[in-house]
Amino acid sequence: MYLKKAFWSDALNGAGANNSSSDAADDSTSSLTTSPAIEELVKSLENDRLYREVTLALRTGLKDARAEFSFLRLRALRTLLNFLRSVASSDSTIMQFSHSQSIPELQVVPVLFQHSLKDWDDQKVANLDHIFDVEPLKIASPSSDAEVALALRVLEGCCLLHRESSVLAHQHKAIQVLMNILSTRGALERGVCLDALVSIMLDSSSNQMDFEECNGIEEVALLIRDKQVDENLRLKCGEFLLLLIGHVNGRDLSIHEDIKRLLGEKSASLIWAASQFGSTLDPEQRLTALQIQARRVLESVDFY
Repeated sequence: MYLKKAFWSDALNGAGANNSSSDAADDSTSSLTTSPAIEELVKSLENDRLYREVTLALRTGLKDARAEFSFLRLRALRTLLNFLRSVASSDSTIMQFSHSQSIPELQVVPVLFQHSLKDWDDQKVANLDHIFDVEPLKIASPSSDAEVALALRVLEGCCLLHRESSVLAHQHKAIQVLMNILSTRGALERGVCLDALVSIMLDSSSNQMDFEECNGIEEVALLIRDKQVDENLRLKCGEFLLLLIGHVNGRDLSIHEDIKRLLGEKSASLIWAASQFGSTLDPEQRLTALQIQARRVLESVDFY
């Protein structure tokens, strides 16, 4: 669901813009329309409308995100991802979304880990005793590759828009789940997984500690060193290391030592120096610089 703009908010703005070109009677009418009391009422109505739309979009998306069938969950994840993109367009909608995530039934992250990102090996039927039970055994279809990739994108968006979502992710052992995806899934899910790892570790010491305990650096180093792995995924690993050192956990010298041990001193020095790029660049230039530096990191690893 996309958040729409209220028609009466445009009318209020238009009344203020037309003050200079209207006559005395119109000026008195427009001044009444744009009085502080009216503006306060409009702002209140706008906030109420935004909150209703945010909660409606979340309830609608989360309903199908809990479905038993993968195609329904996939459709719901697309809806939630489009919703998060529209939320990111303004500070007011971000604030309303953050407020909604304090309500348990509207929280997105737990639903992702309970359904789309869950370990489906737990649903293997060990025996047939349930046939004789009154209640039938409830089995949901496993997540497809596209569903896992979309769920990771939704997780990334939630953590970037609402920092407390990283805490919710930690409660569901997010790092362990994502490291399992990184080591077992295909190139599509792995690339998205690296982006999600950055978002849940940002400003989250607990998730950073979990990543260290899971030997996350070693897993990423294995991927970037393996020339049989898809090149785009190896480049994504280079970008991940640059972001990890430069923006997520750059003060931890042990990470630098691990990279030096796994990828060589030259690559480690290049990553350390290149990770400090782009503080004064705009987002588009920063992304271009990140991709260029990741290519240089990959080349230095190939020479190691």
